[in-house]
Amino acid sequence: MASAAEQLAANLNFGAFSKATDLKKRIWFTLGALLVYRLGTYIPMPGINPEALARAFQQQSTGILGLFNMFAGGAVGRMAIFALGIMPYISASIIIQLMTSVIPSLETLKKEGEQGRKIINQYTRYGTVLLAVVQAYFIAVGLETSSNIVSDPGLFFRMSSVVTLTGGTMFLMWLGEQITARGIGNGISLIIFAGIVANLPTAVAHLLDLGRTGALSTSVILLVIAVAILCIAFIVFFERAQRRLLIQYPKRQVGNRMFQGDTSHLPLKLNTSGVIPPIFASSLLLLPVTLANFSNTANLPPWATAIVASLGHGRPLYMILYAAMIGFFAFFYTAVVFNPKDTADNLKKHGGFIPGIRPGERTAEHIDYVLTRITVIGAIYLIIICLLPEFLISALGVPFYLGGTSLLIVVSVTMDTVAQVQGHLLAHQYEGLVRKAKLRGGRRGAR
Repeated sequence: MASAAEQLAANLNFGAFSKATDLKKRIWFTLGALLVYRLGTYIPMPGINPEALARAFQQQSTGILGLFNMFAGGAVGRMAIFALGIMPYISASIIIQLMTSVIPSLETLKKEGEQGRKIINQYTRYGTVLLAVVQAYFIAVGLETSSNIVSDPGLFFRMSSVVTLTGGTMFLMWLGEQITARGIGNGISLIIFAGIVANLPTAVAHLLDLGRTGALSTSVILLVIAVAILCIAFIVFFERAQRRLLIQYPKRQVGNRMFQGDTSHLPLKLNTSGVIPPIFASSLLLLPVTLANFSNTANLPPWATAIVASLGHGRPLYMILYAAMIGFFAFFYTAVVFNPKDTADNLKKHGGFIPGIRPGERTAEHIDYVLTRITVIGAIYLIIICLLPEFLISALGVPFYLGGTSLLIVVSVTMDTVAQVQGHLLAHQYEGLVRKAKLRGGRRGAR
């Protein structure tokens, strides 16, 4: 039999949506905030020559700058005030998560609840400022070394670039927190989502134009569309997939009453690491190509030139290293964000146990055993999703815009946002049911 929540979810309609005024305000606030972000990606930094920048960026578009430009919604290619995007904040968050696993004081803060979380968030903000300042300075220096991009190079340009780019990142961090608190969905994820989706119409138009001019056949275009739909269905299935461990709670006595033991589930996601492994792997693999493009390729030794050529998109060495690094980071990040020992201790503290498994150390070993095996499946899933577009690009020469990483982000953020919208609608319907029940109770009392 379906639960009350499932019955309400099945009966959701536009009438219930139109009456949820708080949800509509949150959606309008989110759309307004994302519009502000998109406008900021078109405001250029001072002292930049747009034509020279466009020519220089065209040579670097296949490297790590192209990846960051996709996440920043084209702001890097225009060198806008939001060119750094939200990536320094994400990098700082990952660094703080890693440090909480190795520094006892941070691990203690993590266990202190809301107060500890606020302190860790403050450390993350400080780390964001530090990373943004360093990245902005190196970007300014890199722009000065390129010919004719900076109209007046010097210390003033470097300082103004650092202030502008760091301020843009901090504003985006604040905007993401406002979306999370006052809007709908995760603000940071939605900002990255908006940056990726913003260039999607242009990519689709370019693909159709290639078909119109005869550069791509109709069958290839249909194959690309079919692969995209297949990848989306694949991602939705695996992102929702869970391995549920049965948790049982013993009978307990409160006063003179005996309460029956309860059962619950410990859900373990197949892809616990999310989109972090593809982002890390692609960033590290594209870094040598980017450095080689910035330097003079003719001055590189033959072995370095051969390595850089082998690390191009669609090359066998690139795909092998890409798959290996995705698998490594999938296990590494899962070990960072999920601690089986802490989970086992929490279950033991609340009287819960896995049937047939002794509480404590044995439960932690069992959870680690199950988690390791489902992480293997999750890593294989990530490798397939990320390498399928690479095979398509290398075999057919298709400019497949939505690669594995971007496709994962778009589908995951969409699923999370839709789930939050449904949650708000369910809460609104529950409030309406409670209000009606109170009114009926009052009328009966009046009689």
